Amino acid sequence: MTAALALEGLTKSFGKTEIIRGVDLAIGKGERHAIIGPNGAGKSTLFNLITGRFSQTAGTIRLHGTDLAGKAPFQINRMGLSRSFQITNIFPKMTVFENVRCSLLWAMGYRYNFWSMVGRSRALTEGADAILEQINLTARRDLPAGVLSYAEQRALEIGITIAGGADVIMLDEPTAGMSHSETDYIVDLIRTVTVGKTLVMVEHDMGVVFGLADQISVLVYGEIIATGTTEAVRANPKVQEAYLGGVLEDH
Repeated sequence: MTAALALEGLTKSFGKTEIIRGVDLAIGKGERHAIIGPNGAGKSTLFNLITGRFSQTAGTIRLHGTDLAGKAPFQINRMGLSRSFQITNIFPKMTVFENVRCSLLWAMGYRYNFWSMVGRSRALTEGADAILEQINLTARRDLPAGVLSYAEQRALEIGITIAGGADVIMLDEPTAGMSHSETDYIVDLIRTVTVGKTLVMVEHDMGVVFGLADQISVLVYGEIIATGTTEAVRANPKVQEAYLGGVLEDH
């Protein structure tokens, strides 16, 4: 079966500095896959390569078997891959509803048209409201997105990420900076909205990783040193050494 996302010999150098060093990784359809590793391991660079923000130095990236070389981020998004960012990325002065509606436009057939009155589209309104209900923000529908709590803004960003109908969802540290209750809220939300989709996430909170992921890959100095189930990764001596023996046992 063709992997949802496949990396082969993926390399990225900035000048003489090699950041990603020959990564091979296959993520199956419907899998929830976490990429973990120490700070500076290259996790965000790897995400940026997959989503087209950076071009690779060598190797291939395939989405459902299609080579992504030379594709711009918006083209990759339209092929069915969507991502969130470490820093919340919303339109703070637009309402919560308007943020979600904007993210639905292309998926629902709207193109750049000066005369198009999106506010009159019943289908667009119903689609946006359905996503707001899914991410538990219906009560905040008409508020400016900038007044939401931090966790609600992250929930909104996840809603924007899934709105286009992508079947591969990439989340970059979705619970960073959250309290325990906020983290629980976002984890439950991620679990709900990614049912039937492929999830790839970078996350430092091992409780979140072990609670969500089917498979875990450990990236250290630009190389994947282990991939496997939670149990296999916990027991891997290379992983324990990379984490200075303790981080993984405490969860």
